[in-house]
Order: sequence, then structure tokens, then C-alpha cells
Amino acid sequence: MATPDPRYLAAFHPKRIPHQFVDVLVIGGGIAGLRAATEVDPSLSLLIVTKDRMRESNSSYAQGGIAGVLDPEDNFDSHTSDTLAAGAELCDPAVVESVVREAPRLINELITWGAEFDENPEGELLLGREGGHSHRRIAHALGDATGQEIMRAMIHHARETLGAQIWQDTFTIDLLTSEGVCRGALVWNPNHGKTFVWAKQTILATGGAGQLYRETTNPRVATGDGHAIAYRAGAVLADMEFMQFHPTVLYIAGSSRSLITEAIRGEGAHLVDCNDHRFMPDYDERAELAPRDVVSRSIVAQMEKTKHSCVYLDMRLLGAEFIRGRFPGIAKACLEFGIDVTEELIPVRPGAHYMLGGVKVDEQGATSLPGLWAAGEATSSGLHGANRLASNSLLEGLVYGARAGAGASAAALTEPDRYQAAALENPPLEESHAWLDLADVRNSLKSLMWRAAGVWRSEESLAEAAENIDRWKQYALARQLGDPEGWELQNMLMVAELLIAAARRRTESRGVHLRSDFPESDNAAWRRRIEIVRSDAGPELSDGPLVSDPLAN
Repeated sequence: MATPDPRYLAAFHPKRIPHQFVDVLVIGGGIAGLRAATEVDPSLSLLIVTKDRMRESNSSYAQGGIAGVLDPEDNFDSHTSDTLAAGAELCDPAVVESVVREAPRLINELITWGAEFDENPEGELLLGREGGHSHRRIAHALGDATGQEIMRAMIHHARETLGAQIWQDTFTIDLLTSEGVCRGALVWNPNHGKTFVWAKQTILATGGAGQLYRETTNPRVATGDGHAIAYRAGAVLADMEFMQFHPTVLYIAGSSRSLITEAIRGEGAHLVDCNDHRFMPDYDERAELAPRDVVSRSIVAQMEKTKHSCVYLDMRLLGAEFIRGRFPGIAKACLEFGIDVTEELIPVRPGAHYMLGGVKVDEQGATSLPGLWAAGEATSSGLHGANRLASNSLLEGLVYGARAGAGASAAALTEPDRYQAAALENPPLEESHAWLDLADVRNSLKSLMWRAAGVWRSEESLAEAAENIDRWKQYALARQLGDPEGWELQNMLMVAELLIAAARRRTESRGVHLRSDFPESDNAAWRRRIEIVRSDAGPELSDGPLVSDPLAN
């Protein structure tokens, strides 16, 4: 039996902590959070809280670009069908179509806000192609730094145009709930400690959970905090078994696991093994342009076949001038480790990249918890299904950020002002004097997740992981820790438990969820979403209804 999770991580008393009252609270400063903020009515007070600096988010690290029908020869039906095909029959067709149709407008909106996408000499957008896409529809910026440029423009817009109040370096410990309604959040800042932020409406846009794994493209801040605080507050989560592994992550001892964008493969680069054999055509007729789940498992299979620790990306055929102009960031990152990508192969292997599961939201971004909205990687919207199509992530952040922001704003406008705190208290626990090595537990968890719940899983490996995680939880969650390092670890343990539980329940292989003991898909039983909600006894899992066949529409 799983160890029950505490409702709140930290002790608090309303008479001993300062209070802040706002109309709308946005938790997260990435593309989804900032887009949500732009929809809040100017007459409402708005606060954006982010755990690190504004630029430190998965959005900023996005390389490839943002997908949208921007070429006259492309069409919405094609983008929709590509998304559905990649999603392994688990996408919501209505959600996919609505998001795809909003893409051109929202991308052009970014341009009006100052985002400078790459153009040809005639002033037209340069559009790239990535795995799973049947057309060139990826708008990119600075060659391979699209997220960086989009976030630059959005941060400037938020600060200069919106006049939003922004608290950086502020950790959100928990959502505050009273009588089944979200009332804001308990936050912590190194300068002033804990603060109650009471809000009429709260928007969760906290990003992903890639730091659960030893090998990941995600920055250190991606510890699943939003998933965990929403779960503790009682919101329904879905699709938690689906962690997408990016096929090509730089694999060099001593380096960070830098993302090597699949736009490189979209431009014609090849994957070869240690014997210089181009292996992708052996696994899929689309070769290097197959969706990410196909390429990831093909790489793992080839590594096992050759007994080698990685494979290699060969982009030399693209030409030195093109490489330096189109992929300057990647060329620079590799050169720092002695690899000249114009003349040498790049060692790569899969790494945890994008969390497909999260807080379940409807088409407007509303969660199951009244007063709470959510957008971006912290959610499960039905757009991605069991495998996200390349460059649809920034698009989802824009679309659902706008929807959640508009919904929260409209709701807040109808609520009367209130400046009274709810009668919430979480008493302190008896302090443990046993030393807890947080870094050791964190590293052990990341290694365990990579080994037991990585690209391939099995009941044996997942059961082992569940047992270890529960044992760690018994002493790591029995304490009230006092800083972000501790709260992050506690959140990671909870999210890992949810991922493992959902992965054990789905006894098939689908999209990015690959079971060696159940290698085939089972549409009759499992073309459905697994939902999770917190109970006093631990995570409570249930199966949603069978989804309609997306490819039949």
C-alpha cells in the first residue's frame, strides 16, 4: 500500500505569515503563463510568480520552433492529421483541430509583439520540417534558439505593455484550498520567507518534470512542482505514464545533456551507429523523419544490437556554411566539447524531454478544481495523445495560455472583492533529528527512473521502482522541510509515484509508453486515458472512457 501524501508540505498559521491579495495569480513564467497574463483584464490586479528567473523555463530552451499552417501549400487538415497520427490514437480530435486552426493567428501575434522569426531575403518566413510533419510548417528564430527569442519578446511585452507585477525567485509550495475551491497559493521567497497569496482565480503554468530522469534535456527547475501541488490540492491528473524521450540528446561525459533539435534531421541529417551504418530505414520507412517515439525506440534497439552506449548524428552532408547559419547554437555547444559538427559525428542518445501527462483541463483550460486553471506542459489537454508531434509544445502553450487567461479573467470579473483570508492552518510536525541527504535521494531517484521507467518499462522494473519510491517517501515526506531543495525532492517523489502507478496500470505499448512485457497496443482495452486523484489512502487511479478513433475522422 502506497504511503499517503500530506496535503501541505510546510507548516503555516494565518497569524504568523504575511498576506497578499490579488484578482488573478499566474504561477509560472514560461510561454503558457505569460500568454495567460496577456488575457487578464487591465482592471484586475495580476501577479506572476516564477520559481527562478523569467528566462529559466523549458520554453526558453526550445530549439526547433513552433508549428503552424503558414505556407499557402499547407492546410489545417494536414497539420491535424499529422498530430493525430503521432498521438498513437489517443488524441482528442476536436482539441487537435481547434488548436491547429488558432496557430497562424497566435504566431503572427508574436511577431507583432516583436518576436523576430527567421526570414528569407524576400521577407517571407523560413519554414522548417521536423519528424512526423508532412509539410514545412515550423517557424524558427535565431536558427536554433526559437524559444529564447519568443520568450525575449513575451517578457518584454509583459513588463512594458501589461505592467504586470512579477515575483521572480519565488517558490510555490502549495495551492490553498477552502471548501473545495482554489483560493491562491502559499509561496516562499529567500528575502521574505512564506507569504499567503490569496487570489480569486489561479492559473497553473509550471512546466514539465524532466528532472525525474538522469538523462534529460530539461533545465534544473523542471521538477514537476505544478503536477504535485495540483495533485495535493485535489485536482484530477491524466496521462501521467507518458513521458516523451527526445531521440537526440548530446551524450558526452561531463557535458549537460543538451538537446540536439530534430530540425537537423528535418533538413536531411542521418543517424548512424558505431559501425557507420544508417539504421533508421531498417526500422521505419520514414527513416529519420519518423515521430519521436519511433526514433527513440529505434535508437535504443540499435544501441542494444551494437552493444554501444550511443548512436551518432551525421549532419556533415548539410554543408558547413548551412550548418553554421541554421544551427549556430548547436555548433557552438558541440565545439565546446571538441566536436566540429561540420566535420565530425555528434554522439546522441534519447533523454527525457516532455511530460505529456499533467493536470486534466477542458478546452478552455479549466481544471476539475474550481478556481484553478492550467496551461502548457503541466497539463493534459488531449492535444498530444500518447506522443507529442514536434513543435506542437510552444503552440499548446500559446493556445491554452490564452484560453486559461481569458477564462480566469472572466471569472474574476464576476467575483466581488474580498480581503479576508480563509481559516487555513497546517500545524508543525515533530522535527526529525536524523540527517537526510537530499542530493543523494534525488540522484538515486533520477537513476532509478531512468533504469526502471525509461524508454522501455516492464512490470518487474516498475514494481521495483514503486517499492523504492515508497520507502524513500516514508522518511522524506514525513518531514516539513524548509527550502526549495527539499520541497522539490518531495514533489519529485510524488510525481514519480504517479508516473509509475499509471505505467503499471497501462498493460500495453502505445506512443512513448513502451512495455517490454506488453509490446503491442490494445485498442479494445486501452484507447483510453488513465486519471489520478489524491485520496487519504494514496493515489486513486481510474480509467476514462474509450476515445473515438482519431484517425477515422
